Amino acid sequence: MSLPRVGLILHPRISPFHFSVPYTLFGMVMIDRPLFDLFIVAPGGESLEAEHAMMIRPDGGLELLDNVDIAVVPGWHDLNEAPPPELVEALVRCHERGAHVVGLCYGTYALAYAGLLDGKRASTHWLAEQDFSRRFPKVKLDTNALYVEEDRLVTSAGTAAGLDCCLFLVREYYGAQIANKVARVMVVAPHREGGQAQFIEQPMATSTQDAHINRLLDYLRGNLVASHSIDELAARTAMSRRTFTRHFHKATGMTVVEWLVNERLRRGRELLETTSLSVEAISERVGFRTATSFRQHFRHHHQVNPRDWRKTFGHNV
Repeated sequence: MSLPRVGLILHPRISPFHFSVPYTLFGMVMIDRPLFDLFIVAPGGESLEAEHAMMIRPDGGLELLDNVDIAVVPGWHDLNEAPPPELVEALVRCHERGAHVVGLCYGTYALAYAGLLDGKRASTHWLAEQDFSRRFPKVKLDTNALYVEEDRLVTSAGTAAGLDCCLFLVREYYGAQIANKVARVMVVAPHREGGQAQFIEQPMATSTQDAHINRLLDYLRGNLVASHSIDELAARTAMSRRTFTRHFHKATGMTVVEWLVNERLRRGRELLETTSLSVEAISERVGFRTATSFRQHFRHHHQVNPRDWRKTFGHNV
């Protein structure tokens, strides 16, 4: 039986890391036999210089994609630059004849520019969320997923999520047992829990343009454990309840309840990362009524529980 064929597509200034992830996984030999027949493809068939480090020699031009089962775009060099027409046409042909077409990290941009993702779910690095959504409003961007597959179009989040995505494809072609063996060789988890939400930076503004609200935020940060009513906070700012809620939302973009939850979670994350306090003790310190409430809010916001967050980011573990 012939091996599944993979076309790994070069582009100018390609990231060596983004190239090496699919190159390593799809080029792996297991029990003295390769799992895939891997081809390095470049428009024009010419060697390309990678970002800072090396020159990569392809096996041929885009004509190689006419026979692959998987076409992979590993990253993308310029988010403002659409792929050349000949690459767009090759990717579309791949998909039309039933191949998987893959965009790793910013490689999702190449698929989106080609129109392949219109009306489909997709993932890319969370740093590009706003830019991607503005450029490609027809694409259903999932900003939490590590990777997404729909209609043989496979896209992944940033950098290391390319490993998750490629392991998914190994499972698709060979099943969980072989994929798990590949993961062990790579010394990575065969399937990671959670999504991008646990890595996205979610800074809280320390001040606003409203001096009254700024003073109130400082007070709330120093009194997270206390319960706060809207009427009490309105009185503290010498405003009516209605005026206060309007000013608070205008200044912070949130309701008081939303702001308190986010600030309590921010402080909770900090304690998980820097202390060995129990989840119960942390929930009490940051103002959640119960540890259950803390866990529920934490999972809703970050897609993982506090214990797993500490395992990933805590320095005391």
